[in-house]
Amino acid sequence: MIKFNYDALTGEVVTRDDFSYEDSRKAWNRAIEQYPLVIVYCQSEKDVCTAISWSRVNLLPIRIRSGCHNYEGYSTGNDVVVIDVSRMNDIYIDEEKNIVKIQGGVRNRELYEALGEHGYVFPGGGCPTVGVPGFVLGGGWGYSSRLLGLGCDILIEVKIIDYEGNIIIANENYNEDLFWACRGGGGGNFGIVTEMTFNLPKKIKMATLINIDYPHIELEESINIFKMFQTEFKNLDRRVNLKMAIYNSQDKGTGIKFTGLFYGNEEEANNILKPFKNIISKVDVKLEYITVLEANRSIQDSHPDYEKYKSTGRFVDKDYTISEIKNLIKLVKNRPEGAVYVSISLYGLGGAIQDKDKYSTAFYYRGSKFIMGLQSVWERSEYAQVNREWVKEAFNYIKLVTKGSFINFPFAELQGYEKEYYGENIKKLREVKGKYDPCDVFNFPQGIKCFPEK
Repeated sequence: MIKFNYDALTGEVVTRDDFSYEDSRKAWNRAIEQYPLVIVYCQSEKDVCTAISWSRVNLLPIRIRSGCHNYEGYSTGNDVVVIDVSRMNDIYIDEEKNIVKIQGGVRNRELYEALGEHGYVFPGGGCPTVGVPGFVLGGGWGYSSRLLGLGCDILIEVKIIDYEGNIIIANENYNEDLFWACRGGGGGNFGIVTEMTFNLPKKIKMATLINIDYPHIELEESINIFKMFQTEFKNLDRRVNLKMAIYNSQDKGTGIKFTGLFYGNEEEANNILKPFKNIISKVDVKLEYITVLEANRSIQDSHPDYEKYKSTGRFVDKDYTISEIKNLIKLVKNRPEGAVYVSISLYGLGGAIQDKDKYSTAFYYRGSKFIMGLQSVWERSEYAQVNREWVKEAFNYIKLVTKGSFINFPFAELQGYEKEYYGENIKKLREVKGKYDPCDVFNFPQGIKCFPEK
């Protein structure tokens, strides 16, 4: 067995001999069981540089970690060096310059809280512990996206440490090709992000939190709700965004649930949502006119501390026929053994997301109508395989009626993943990869390659 000298590493170093190793190695997705060689909790850019250098000297693969939320666990691995930046979590707000600067370990809740105290909104994600840089690097969908754009759309500068330990600043004027790639090109491909700077969005104090549930409904009712949603969404006010989940829950049975945010008052929301309230009688509607910060807290608090799951996402660029809708709904009719929750969801796109074209940033699928999510959640490990197989089988149909996959919802079994995640932008992304990481130091499953595979 090779003995490594960990004394050269700085920051907090956790090895397999340490008591804290078991907790430190865990991902948010508890279905991921990986055993890194060492986990380095960096507290400064110097720690990051040292960890990169040490890994290269010892010929060890690197994984980059912040929020531990990668669906397929690509921020960890067996016998790898995990460079964890979660301890680097400072937030600096400069209202005179109209910017907010964050370190690489800042997570959704921390940024919402910091900006919310000053009355600012942010187009962040729904889960509180997702790392903001990883969220942004993959594009960054959220309930504010139709009004404010994707998370990457207000990014104005990024600081990255490259494979040689050099600090690179990328913005519209310097290393602009890398800056382009960091807005939708996925996390972990080009270097380690230690800082991001965003334009401050405008101040908005209040919004309406939307929760609409149709529990225990029949197939025909589900079809009608789906049809209504895809019709109404075409002309939906961009101040509104919604996620529709067709679910089958161990606790609640089958149904459809909408979660959303509207940047307006409850009266306006009621008027906009009339078609949703009148479609069938079995509906539970809850609208709350509260501060934006309170609304984001409520959405985030609905997420568990961790789960065991298999999940992915694809892009929808068409209206579905009755037959296709029926097939999608039937996919969740029978939960696999041991599953506590399965769903197919539609995450709303459009609005400000489409104000930029698909080549302006690395996020290619701006013209799509929705992201279609697919998920199965279980609690007992013995049911992991049957649930994973259920997702794979459902994916076979979903791939036929969608186009392209969402890099922030990765799927390990995806064939031709580079083209699927990045569309026509993959050619330029490979060029950026070859320029800024020519030795492929930041290499992981489904990472961008410098050259296409033969």
